Amino acid sequence: MEYRKLTSEEISILEKQKCRSDNWDTVFVKDNFRANYLINSSFEGKIFIGENVKIKNSNLKNYKIEDECIIENVYSLSVEGETTFGNGITINVLNEGGGRELLIYDKLSSQIAYLIVTCRHDETLISKLNEMIKKYSAIIKSDLGFVGKGSIIKNCGFIKNVLIGECSKIEGAAKLSEGTIASSKFDPVYIGSNVIASHFIIQSGSVVNDGSIIENSFIGQGVRIGKQYSIENCAFFCNCEGFHGEAVSVFAGPYTVTHHKSTLLIAAMFSFYNAGSGSNQSNHMYKLGPIHQGILERGAKTGSFSYMLWPSRVGAFSVVIGKHYNNFDTSEFPFSYINEEDGKSLLTPAMNLFTVGTKRDSEKWPARDRRKDIEKFDIVNFELFNPFIVMRVLQGINVLSNLLEKAKKEQEFVTYKGLTIKRLLIKTCIKYYELILKIFIGSQLVKRLEKFSDIKSALNYNENLFSYQWIDFAGMFISKNDYHKIQELIKSNSISDLKKLREELNKINDDYVESAWSWTAKLIEERFGKKPSDLSKEQVIQIISDWKENSIKLNNMILKDAEKEFDQNSKIGFGIDGDSEIQEKDFESVRGKFDENKFVANLKKDSELISKKAEEIISRLLTI
Repeated sequence: MEYRKLTSEEISILEKQKCRSDNWDTVFVKDNFRANYLINSSFEGKIFIGENVKIKNSNLKNYKIEDECIIENVYSLSVEGETTFGNGITINVLNEGGGRELLIYDKLSSQIAYLIVTCRHDETLISKLNEMIKKYSAIIKSDLGFVGKGSIIKNCGFIKNVLIGECSKIEGAAKLSEGTIASSKFDPVYIGSNVIASHFIIQSGSVVNDGSIIENSFIGQGVRIGKQYSIENCAFFCNCEGFHGEAVSVFAGPYTVTHHKSTLLIAAMFSFYNAGSGSNQSNHMYKLGPIHQGILERGAKTGSFSYMLWPSRVGAFSVVIGKHYNNFDTSEFPFSYINEEDGKSLLTPAMNLFTVGTKRDSEKWPARDRRKDIEKFDIVNFELFNPFIVMRVLQGINVLSNLLEKAKKEQEFVTYKGLTIKRLLIKTCIKYYELILKIFIGSQLVKRLEKFSDIKSALNYNENLFSYQWIDFAGMFISKNDYHKIQELIKSNSISDLKKLREELNKINDDYVESAWSWTAKLIEERFGKKPSDLSKEQVIQIISDWKENSIKLNNMILKDAEKEFDQNSKIGFGIDGDSEIQEKDFESVRGKFDENKFVANLKKDSELISKKAEEIISRLLTI
């Protein structure tokens, strides 16, 4: 629908309703414009107003207001000169001192950001990616702001050079400048009271509230920021949560969560991370300044008042407890505990595999994906046992075996990459890592046998998809071959725009199942000395049996850990003024019984299903 100038009658009505403009000729409206919906407001520069728009007690300059919008009690909504609305601005992620600059834009994904932040050694790649973002940002550049259809903006202070997507709801924001609120009708954005944000991008489905401060930062889809949280030079990707504390120069991959006061996240890369209260890190050694960084791989946690000195690296699904004043690298040891003991960083590999928390986390993440938008930018793979994790397990087995072989029997500890490991635990840790291998190989094989009616077809694989090295690509698992392939396509200009790059990443992700099977097939070949298609029936049955046995064993060990939540120590504080009988009843009324717990029941059911599935497949194999 075309816009038109105001009629003299409409101008008269507006002026009677205390509306003002330095030039009514630059105010344009649609045919069904209702002048009586505009009260006590000023209009400066170019203004476009859609249908059923209500504006009251507000001051607008150079904005296009789409249909069905409400703007009320807004001190200033303006665009001053040309702006890209936060697109193309540079933020210093991961390293406060610079060197890993990330150009942000309103369709940025965790994967594209990962390439830009981690591949600084490849100047051509970085140049091409930055060129794409600058090109995209140039298209958005305008001297006219935009408020999308169905948006509500009330009781706000200054809003300057902000592009506001459809169905946005902004209530009580103190100051917003140089940014994009990429809201959508499928997944609106909410900006609440006393929020201050400058040089920012906020994607669909996110909530920023309660006096939070955002500066030079990116907020992805389905993120929750509130309770005075402070963010500077950070990128928070899908389903992250930040409350109370502070983040500086953080690459917060999907599902990074921090809820507590006095928690500082600084100069680090996380994903699927949970920060304990008072977690802290130090990114400089009082020499050349804050130039150091930390990596916490997928699923890591930090205990209350933990401290780490950067540079350090924590392996996937590991827990850090205590204060660590030396640099360490546990990337080859997933599912570990890292404790501080007598000033040393004590590593216990594999032991976090059997905790309720690890199992519960891996199950809750898919259910907590808040993204409702049609287009989801971050690619997220929730699979617990996958080629990346199992590659790390294999590395861990190799390192531990070598350490054990070289250690003397009188040694109590061995050391590795800043870590101390109890020698007598090494054999047990290797055994637990072997359990993961058997579960992974068996589960992959079961999926194939369920998918194909013909066993030969099930056991065949595409050798072209094989790559020994895998990467956790900020939530997406990708083979090193595909990772290099995507980089070469960018550098050769075969991928020359951001849309094509996202499409190629999604295509690679679509092939994950086949790529993962190719990797598993090679692992089977290494362990059995023959390709899966050449395995005997008995060997296939053995793999399925091992999968069943070890999966149920793992579940049973997790159940034992869950039982601790119902032991006598857990009942301390219950039945405060009563005897042991009242204590028991009080505990059950609040916490329930072990056997009736939902997590426990689901875990037992999982074991039953595993057993049933294994028996069905083995029975089918025996008939061939």
